[in-house]
Amino acid sequence: QVLLVESGGGSVQAGGSLRLSCAASGRTFSHYTMGWFRQAPGKEREFVAAIDWSGGRTSYADSVKGRFTISRDNAKNTVYLQMNSLKPEDTAVYYCAAEFSSRVLTIKSEYDYWGQGTQVTVSS
Repeated sequence: QVLLVESGGGSVQAGGSLRLSCAASGRTFSHYTMGWFRQAPGKEREFVAAIDWSGGRTSYADSVKGRFTISRDNAKNTVYLQMNSLKPEDTAVYYCAAEFSSRVLTIKSEYDYWGQGTQVTVSS
């Protein structure tokens, strides 16, 4: 069982930055692939970024590539999402997800564990 708690959301103007954190419980955090997804009002939850257990492999949605960076600190049981050059279309609830896997996972159905989400609002 893995419990995930996101933090760091908020309101920012276009062009600004935010850093999301996701703290995970459990002693085997380093065995889990971690992902970030987001869901805007009236839309499906979509993939944003993912990172493998070692932090050596990452994957990004095309819409955030070059602006967002996912990273992890296994000693702190925490995964991060650094979001730069934010746009109004980045406005959504951002969810952290975890799955016991050695692969980088980009599909939401592949993840068993989810956080409660944190709101990110970008104004123009």
